[in-house]
Amino acid sequence: MEGSKSEHFHVVTPLLESWALSQVAGVPVYLKYENVQPAGSFKIRGIGHFCQEMAKKGCKHLVCSSGGNAGIAAAYSARKLGIPATIVLPEGASQQVVRRLQGEGAEVQLAGKVWDEANLRAQELARRDGWVNVPPFDHPLIWEGHASLVQELKAELQTPPGALVLAVGGGGLLAGVAAGLAQVGWQHVPIVAMETRGANCFNAAIEAGRLVTLADITSVAKCLGAKTVAEGALACMQQFKIFSEVVEDVEAVNAVQRFLDDERMLVEPACGAALAAIYSGLLGKLQAEGRLPPSLASVVVIVCGGNSINSQELQALKTQLGQN
Repeated sequence: MEGSKSEHFHVVTPLLESWALSQVAGVPVYLKYENVQPAGSFKIRGIGHFCQEMAKKGCKHLVCSSGGNAGIAAAYSARKLGIPATIVLPEGASQQVVRRLQGEGAEVQLAGKVWDEANLRAQELARRDGWVNVPPFDHPLIWEGHASLVQELKAELQTPPGALVLAVGGGGLLAGVAAGLAQVGWQHVPIVAMETRGANCFNAAIEAGRLVTLADITSVAKCLGAKTVAEGALACMQQFKIFSEVVEDVEAVNAVQRFLDDERMLVEPACGAALAAIYSGLLGKLQAEGRLPPSLASVVVIVCGGNSINSQELQALKTQLGQN
C-alpha cells in the first residue's frame, strides 16, 4: 500500500448512499464525495496526474489559470513536487481562494475579468524556459487522471449504476468519466451532464452541433464558467449516452442549501448544478419521458466540491437570486 500512496496526490473518496436524496429521487442515490479531496475538488485527480508527468519531464515552474479549484489543485501538486507555481486568476477572484493559494506557497497574479482572459496571461507566462502551463480541463492527461474516479466506482459498486450525474464546466470531468467508463466496460451507463444557464457552453455546442463560444458567463456558478467546452467532451457524444441538461442558477443554489441541510456539506453552485438533477426533479422527468428507464438500480451523483464557497457567500447568492 505504501508504494501506491506516493503514486497519486488524490485520495480514494467515499461513496455513500444518501437517504435524503434517495427519498427525493425514489431511487437509491449514491454520492461520490470529491469535495473531501485534499485540494477540495475532483480537479486534483487530473491536475495531479498532469503535474507529476510534467515533473518527470523536468518542468521547472508550473503556471495555471483558474477561477479557483484547478488553481488550488495545481498549487497543491506543485508544493508536493517541490516546484514553484504561479496561479493566474480573474480580477474578481474570491479572497478565500487567493489566501488558500498563497498558503500552498503559490504566487498569485490577477488578470482580466473572466477565466478566458486569465488564461491568455498564463499562456504568455508559460513561454518562459522550463515553465509549463497546466490546462484546467482540456488535456488527455487531465482526463486520464479523472478516469480514476470511475475505477473507484467499479471497485466499490461492482454492478454499473443506472445513471451517473455530473456537472460540466469546461468538460474535463465529463471527458475523464467517459474515458473511465470505457476502461471498466461501463460504456452503456447514461451520463446526465448538468450545467447552469449562463454557463452552458456544452449544451450550446450540442444544440449547434459544433463548438461554440458563449458571449459571456452570466451564471453565478462561476466555476462552470468556461466560454467554450473542450472538444474532447463534445466528442464523447458520439460514443456515450449523454443527456445534456440546463438548470437555472436559482435551482443550483437551492440544491446547495438543501444539500447543506441534508448532508451537512457545503459545496459550490457549480456542484449544486449536479445535485439539482435530483432536487429539481429532473431525473424523474427524464424517466417520465422514457429517456431513462422507469426503474433504476441506482444513481451516482459526483459531488465535485469546490473552494469558492462559505456560509456568507451562500447567503449573498441567495439574496442576489431573491431567495431568503
